[in-house]
Amino acid sequence: MAEQVVETDEVRPAGRAAGESQFLGRTRELKELCADIERAGLDTLAGRKTPRARVLLIAGRPGSGRTALAGALARQVAERYPDGVLRARLTDPDGTPVPVERAARELLTALGREAPAGAGEDDLGEALRAALAGRRVLLLLDDAADAEQVDALLPDSPECLVVAVSGGPLTGISDVRPCTLGGLDAKSGVELLSRHTGAVRITVDPRAAEGLAEECQGQPAALTLAGGWLAARPKAAVSDLAKQLRSGEPDGTALSRVFRLAHAALPAGAARMLRLLALAPAGLVDPQSASALAGCSVPTARKALDDFVALGFLHAVDSPLPQYEVPGCLHPHLRLLAGHHERPAELQLARARMLERTVRLLQACRAITETDSPRARQKLLDMPRALRFPTPRAAAEWLELTRPALLASARLAVADGELDTLARRLMAQLVRAMAAHIGTRAAAPDLYEIHGLVLDVAERRDLPRERAAALLNLGDLDARTGRTADALARYRAALDAGREVNDTYATGRAMESVGSAHQELGDFDRAADWFGRALTERLARGERADAARLYGRIAAAHTCAGRHGEALRNWRSAIAGHRKNGDPAAQARALGELARVQEGLGRPEEALRSCREAVEWARRAEDPPLQAALHLRTADTLESLGDLASAGLHRGTAERILGESNLQNEPDACEIRTASAED
Repeated sequence: MAEQVVETDEVRPAGRAAGESQFLGRTRELKELCADIERAGLDTLAGRKTPRARVLLIAGRPGSGRTALAGALARQVAERYPDGVLRARLTDPDGTPVPVERAARELLTALGREAPAGAGEDDLGEALRAALAGRRVLLLLDDAADAEQVDALLPDSPECLVVAVSGGPLTGISDVRPCTLGGLDAKSGVELLSRHTGAVRITVDPRAAEGLAEECQGQPAALTLAGGWLAARPKAAVSDLAKQLRSGEPDGTALSRVFRLAHAALPAGAARMLRLLALAPAGLVDPQSASALAGCSVPTARKALDDFVALGFLHAVDSPLPQYEVPGCLHPHLRLLAGHHERPAELQLARARMLERTVRLLQACRAITETDSPRARQKLLDMPRALRFPTPRAAAEWLELTRPALLASARLAVADGELDTLARRLMAQLVRAMAAHIGTRAAAPDLYEIHGLVLDVAERRDLPRERAAALLNLGDLDARTGRTADALARYRAALDAGREVNDTYATGRAMESVGSAHQELGDFDRAADWFGRALTERLARGERADAARLYGRIAAAHTCAGRHGEALRNWRSAIAGHRKNGDPAAQARALGELARVQEGLGRPEEALRSCREAVEWARRAEDPPLQAALHLRTADTLESLGDLASAGLHRGTAERILGESNLQNEPDACEIRTASAED
């Protein structure tokens, strides 16, 4: 089972591999946590069956190594949970609690389960519990903001284990086993320093090393920054740093004091780039975004980021692409320094540069897939080399790896309120890139969130055209996931917005969508009425292809309502429209549906003539699956007439066509898709 990757507040020591474990010390805490797993719970002691998973709590301040301890525990007991370790972070780097539905969706994705687009917290929580039923899974919930977040994600399976990391108690969850962290013991603290400075400098002055560890209060994050400072100054004595910390400002935590000292020692340009990383969405940064934030070249940004890793300011993410993360414990300090040293206009400009760079990368990500378009190829060649992708596969990989940061960028841009134009461009390009590389169905959960953000901007800026488009897209996703009543409400709102600015496309599409929703709800009279309104609009604008398709939709609604006479009339109008438009495949489908109605009326001879004509038009359209489906329909009609021999010939022809086209295993190969199904 693949683990869900999350950000942690552990600072990795300099010069170590990104994926290598840096955990040390905490022997007593680990032993106690393992013992708590085995210890009987309150329900067991009371003779009751344990209703839910056991919950272990690791509580401590950011930077105390709480996430590192949770990871070490997970590695130590992973063999007991053969169905895998799942991870999710419940607080964004800026301190905003992650919505439960987003966390549940990510966990379901890690389990390989599809989460319906737009589903609410209760539905996704129930789906997660159902997916975990009967499994032995270790669920690591990092940086939980409150007990409600954890409670909503708790599995009902007692065989599962939940390890929650938080800054305080989880009041309200029964039988939680807490483990509160302080600082590392002196020996572990000195060892952590030696990983950066080397053993010689520690051996020369062990008392100074112990004093420095004590000055850092044993906090792993503070010790890591102190070690990075010493590693960058090989001639400085350990005692020098301890003296500077003692003589500095006494206020604040040990981490804040070490961080301020390490930041002050940076060159001005590097210090500014580090401060601007507080703007990195989801705490994730790459050379491209760092380059845009600081206004420097991509190679310069890459070198600076690697230097920050060596100094302990960043983590290097284990990824095929160069990616880094801002430790959660350092993010508030970076944000505070950015607000103190940078003017608001400069921060806004840096954020705008980053969003503009992201928009251009998304444009290149989509353009690399349009290899058949000379215009798209030329547009791609006109882009700077640093923004281009070598292959479509590289673009798809970048999109997948940066997806959390891209979605966070969209959320932050919309929340900002001052960058709505850039936010709209970003979301438009993100939708197009996802459609090109992932597909609209696979990306539906992300697209639902993006369209919701577009709607927020449209309503804030009073943009009826954009509001109509967002409502239509959200309505389509609601309809696709079975929330037809919600979809109907969105379609009606989109119709009002489209009429407000006389947007003929939006109003026509909304009318047709309202009809589709009524048809799905079984109200065929209203469905036919709304399809008729949309047809009137199309005829008035001379849109003959859409008009022919709408005749078919009206006919289908009348068929479902049992009004076969109206259905026949509209199918014939659809057939005539498709014939005038020169669309043989659509004509063949309409003839097939006409035959279905004729047969239902007890007119098998007329149905047979329609079927044979439909087969001929499907042959002219060179559409093998449609030909096969119509041959099978003809065979059914012949059987009803008692001509079994001819029916057998048509069935044999259908099988031969499917065999030649290698479509035998396609589930919908013999389906005649009507106009309503296509939409």
